[in-house]
Formats: sequence, C-alpha cells, structure tokens
Amino acid sequence: MSLSALPRNHPARVRQLCSDPPRALVTTAVQHSSNWEDTFDGATGSGAAAGQTSLVQYPSLTGSARKFLTTFTNYGGERYWVTFGADTASSNFVYDAWLYVASPSVAIANIEMDMNQVMSNGQTVIYGFQCDGYSGTWDFTENAGTPQNYLDEWVHTTAKCNPRQWATNAWHHIQIEYSRDERGNVTYKAVWFDGVMQAVNATVPSAFALGWGSTLLTNFQIDGLGASGTATVYLDKLSIYRW
Repeated sequence: MSLSALPRNHPARVRQLCSDPPRALVTTAVQHSSNWEDTFDGATGSGAAAGQTSLVQYPSLTGSARKFLTTFTNYGGERYWVTFGADTASSNFVYDAWLYVASPSVAIANIEMDMNQVMSNGQTVIYGFQCDGYSGTWDFTENAGTPQNYLDEWVHTTAKCNPRQWATNAWHHIQIEYSRDERGNVTYKAVWFDGVMQAVNATVPSAFALGWGSTLLTNFQIDGLGASGTATVYLDKLSIYRW
C-alpha cells in the first residue's frame, strides 16, 4: 500500500510512513545512549533547575528506560540532550517515543521533545515541539527573525495537549511528523498521542546560523510549574526516522 493510500488518522500510518519509502533510515533506542547531558534552560525565566538522568529497569517497555528526575524553583526548566548522528541530506522526520509520567504530575508545566539538524549550508534547523500545560496545546517553534539575527518563538497550534492531564504511572505513545526544505523552512504535519492523530499543517522558517558542526541531536526538556517542585518522567523506545 502506498503512503498516500492511508488516511492521516489510520493507526498504521506512521509505521507505513517510516517503512515506505525504503530509503528511510532509523536510529533506535536513543534513550540508551551513554552521552546524555543536561543543563538549566535560562529561557524558562529567573528560576533554576537541576536534573539527573539514568537507565532503569522499572518502569520500562524494553527492560531499560531512561529516567529524568528534575528539580526546580520559580518555574525553571531542565534540558537534556544527546547527539545521535550527522546527516545534512535528510529532510523528512518522524520522532517516535514512549513516555511515562510518574505521579504526581502537578509540578510539570511543559514537556518538550525537539530535534536539531545542521544542513549542508552550515545552518541549524530547530524542530521544536512541546506539550504546553499553560495553553493546553501542542506548540512548535519558529525563527521569527533571520538566520543571522534569530528570534526563536513558540507558536500554539489548535491540537490539544496538557501533560498534567496525561494518565500518570502509565506509558503513552507520542509520534511527531515534520519535514523541511533546503532553506530550513519546517512543515509540522501532525502529532499522534496514543494512536490518535491531530493535524498541525503549519510551515515556518526555522534555520539558525549557530556555527555548529554537522550533527543530529535531540532535546528532552521538563519545565517546572510553581515556586518549587520535582518531576519524574521516563523515556523508552525513542526512535527517529529520516529520509
């Protein structure tokens, strides 16, 4: 069956998307990488955050999930990231992961799942995507400036999401589909949550002249809600498809 023959809300669409065309590449079990790092995201405000990450056997789907333990003050956010390759040519991507939010989830404002890619011209494309507990929507990022004088901003979609409304102590399947053109304009196509598709269908500029070397990396960020708190989230079966 061709990709176009599947309706966008068909449960098998992402599986078909990732296996057709046959040239698609996939990096699996990204959560198992030993190179994860973390830092406080100063863009979250005047607060602070600290994180710990490790592999644990429980809870997990594969026998080894990555645990993210984040503590914060004054709405601070902690960003975790890992480099998983280098590819300047691919322009279509599917982010596919399973997330488990430990109870209670009241201290989580946002959960962010990004990918960054350096193109052949040396500019970095930021594929930013988050579940926004303030607006209750899925959000994406755009460069509201230019690659040289960039202004990274969040844009709300009409797709609904709030991490504090996710069932806690349970695994949730998240899949995000996007692509780019040769200038770094990103089209965010759709997001699936536990097999339910919500369309996005938005194209925005997202190229940044950051001076990075060739890389593919993914960010996983937890933003705190309130004066202080602790949040624990687990990540398993993280695969990123590209072609």
